[in-house]
Amino acid sequence: MGENENFKSKITVYVVICWILAAFGGFMFGYDIGISGGVTAMDDFLIKFFPAVYEKKLRAREDNYCKYDNQFLQLFTSSLYLAALVSSFAASKVCTKFGRKPSILVASTFFLAGAALSAAAQNIWMIIIARILLGFGVGFGNEAVPLFLSEIAPVQHRGAVNILFQLFVTIGIFFANLVNYGTSKLHPNGWRVSLGLASVPAGFLFIGSLIITETPSSLIERGNDSNGLKTLQKIRGVEDVEAEFEQIKLASEIANQVKHPFKELMKRSSMPPLIIGVLLQVFQQFTGINAIMFYAPVLFQTVGFKDDASLLSSVITGIVNVASTLVSIYAVDKVGRRVLLLQACVQMFISQIAIGVILRLNLNATNSLTRAEAIVVVFLVCLFVMAFAWSWGPLGWLIPSETFPLETRTAGFAFAVSSNMFFTFLIAQAFLSMMCHLRAYIFIFFAGWILLMFLFALFLLPETKNVPIDVMVERVWKKHAVWKKFMD
Repeated sequence: MGENENFKSKITVYVVICWILAAFGGFMFGYDIGISGGVTAMDDFLIKFFPAVYEKKLRAREDNYCKYDNQFLQLFTSSLYLAALVSSFAASKVCTKFGRKPSILVASTFFLAGAALSAAAQNIWMIIIARILLGFGVGFGNEAVPLFLSEIAPVQHRGAVNILFQLFVTIGIFFANLVNYGTSKLHPNGWRVSLGLASVPAGFLFIGSLIITETPSSLIERGNDSNGLKTLQKIRGVEDVEAEFEQIKLASEIANQVKHPFKELMKRSSMPPLIIGVLLQVFQQFTGINAIMFYAPVLFQTVGFKDDASLLSSVITGIVNVASTLVSIYAVDKVGRRVLLLQACVQMFISQIAIGVILRLNLNATNSLTRAEAIVVVFLVCLFVMAFAWSWGPLGWLIPSETFPLETRTAGFAFAVSSNMFFTFLIAQAFLSMMCHLRAYIFIFFAGWILLMFLFALFLLPETKNVPIDVMVERVWKKHAVWKKFMD
C-alpha cells in the first residue's frame, strides 16, 4: 500500500462496550444453532411433538445412519433459516433507511418473542411459529451486526473486531450445549428451559441496542453529517478524524446517487464483491460444519457414545470452537484473510476424508464403533472444527461485510446473509436424509467441496487486510488479476 491509512484512533471503553453488546447478536444465533440439536435428541421433546421419531428411536437395532430421518423434525430446525432468509432483505432496507442500531433493536425484539413462545409451546405449530420468529431475529441480527462491527472498527483492527460476531456465535453454541447437558435430566420440561433461556442473551442484545451508537457511515449516508462527525470522534477517541470523515463522506455522496441498490448490485462492476460474498457463504455451509455442529450429539450417538457422553463430546467440540476463533482474532489482521482460508482447507480436507474412511470401514447399519475408533472420530471432528473456526467460520462473515462499497453494502450483504441461510436451510433439511442414504460417503461429499474451496481461495479471493473499507474498489478489485476485468 502506498500511504498506510491508519487513521488516528484510540480504543476507548465506550467503543469496546459497543463491540461486545452488538456481538450478542452472534450469541443468539449460536445459541439457536446449538440448542436445536440437543433439544431434538431429548425424549420428552420427541414424545410431545414428534412421537413417530420417538417410536423409531426405540426400535432395537435401528439403522445407525437413519434413526433421525424425519422431514418434520428437520423442518423444526430449518424453519428458522427460511425465516432468516426472507427477513434479511427486509433488514437490508431497515439498515439503509433507519440505520444499523434500530435493526439490532428489531432483531432483539424478535428473539425475545421467539424465546417466550417456544418455551410455552403446546403443539407443533406453536413451536414452528416460535422458530420462525427466532429466524426473523437471526435475519435482522446477522445483517446488522457484522456491518455495524466492520463500520465502527478502526481499519487496523477491523478483522479482529468483526470476528467478535463469530466468537459470540461459538460461545452461544457452547452455552447451548452446556444448557442441554443440564436440562436433559429435567423431566418432562427440560426442553422448555433450554428453549426459554434464549431470552437471556436476547435481553442483553435488547439493552445493548439502546446503549450502542449508530455507525458514522450510516449517519452520514442518511445526511446527518454533524452527528456522524461527533460519533466518529467519540468512537475513535480522538478529535482529529478529518481524513476518515472525508473518506466516509465521499463514499456517502456516491451512495446517495444510487436510488436502487439492488439494481446497482446487478451491474457488472458490482459482481466481484457479490460473487465473492455469496460464494464465501455457500462454501461456509458446504464445509459440512453445520452438519457436524447441529447433529454432533446425534453423530456421537451414531458412533456409539450414549446420550450423556454424546452431549459431553459436543461440549468438547464447543470448547475447541471458541478457542480456535480466538486464534483467528489474533491472526486475521497479522497474517491476513487468505492464509487462514487456505491452511484450513488442507486441515478440513484431511479430517473429513479420515472420518469418512473410518466410518466406511468400521460402521455399518447396526453395530457401533469400538471405543478407540470412536475417540479417533471425536479427535478428527475437533481437528475439523478447529480449522473451520479460525477460517471459513469468521471470514465468511467478515469478508462480505468489508468488501462492498457503501452504495451496495446493505443490499450486497443481504445477499450474502440470505445465501448463507438458504444453504444452511438446505443442509439442515437434507443432512439427516443424506446421512441415511450416502452413509459414510457424506463426509467424502463435503471433502470434495473443500477441495473446490481451496481453488477458489487460491485464484479468486483478494487479500483485504489493512485496506480501509471505503477504498476497496480502488485498492482491491481494480488491482486483482481476474476481477479488474469487471471494473468499469
